[in-house]
Amino acid sequence: MRQIRPAIKIDRFDITNLNACKKIIGKRKPDYLFHLAAFASVGQSFAEGEKVFEVNVNGTGNILKAVCGKKWLRKIICVSSSDIYGPIKKADLPLKPTQLFNPVSPYAQSKAAAEYLIKVYGENYGIPITVVRPFNHTGPRQCANFVIPAFCNKIIKAEISGGKTPVSVGNLDARRDISDVRDIVRGYRMIAERGTVGETYHLCSGKAFRIGDLLKKLISFSDINIKVQKDIKLLRKTDIPVLRGSYFKTRKETGWKPEITIDKTLRDSLDYRRKASQ
Repeated sequence: MRQIRPAIKIDRFDITNLNACKKIIGKRKPDYLFHLAAFASVGQSFAEGEKVFEVNVNGTGNILKAVCGKKWLRKIICVSSSDIYGPIKKADLPLKPTQLFNPVSPYAQSKAAAEYLIKVYGENYGIPITVVRPFNHTGPRQCANFVIPAFCNKIIKAEISGGKTPVSVGNLDARRDISDVRDIVRGYRMIAERGTVGETYHLCSGKAFRIGDLLKKLISFSDINIKVQKDIKLLRKTDIPVLRGSYFKTRKETGWKPEITIDKTLRDSLDYRRKASQ
């Protein structure tokens, strides 16, 4: 936040408060609005289901009400999630934006519900909405509630202990389509500029990485002999075995494609965490 504060104006408000949404958005009158505000943790969503729906569904409704009928709005980019697809048959991979929803977590269910709400507002009130479903992404500055920065923090603790502290892990066999957040943000801008109102786009790498292999890669960046230890507390009762998307439509219509390699993403993430821990 300190790095960007001099360059932009920041307004803090609660999206579950309709009046606050109308006041701030009406004051700024954005030509492009990127709606990413959300309760974003899949794991934590199981314990806080009501809050998840209040923020992700009702909050989205408030944002849409705040821009309804506003002539200054050229487009609103509503960011959904690939988690809405749920467990997928191999025959359905790579996933396309036309794939049916099968959400298996409160977070995914809230994102699916928000998309139905978005469809209603777009079709009935003429709001210029484009939906983006990003697949997993990571990079420097990501919150430690997510898998890659969590691994990075644990590796750093192992390094500090000289290898005595093991890296605790959950399911390492899950496979995820992971991109660099810097590619994803560039994709949001390109979809805003070139994407079609009423359409849905994927932002993804098109590759499914095994979580255990990503951990091995991160550990290989360390000079310390690090041990890995299973922790049943980190296992989820419901987990999606594999997610892999197609960005064919996005590339065809906007020209976007991923550019940053997974090795650079992982190394930059670990380097950032190391500096932050000093």
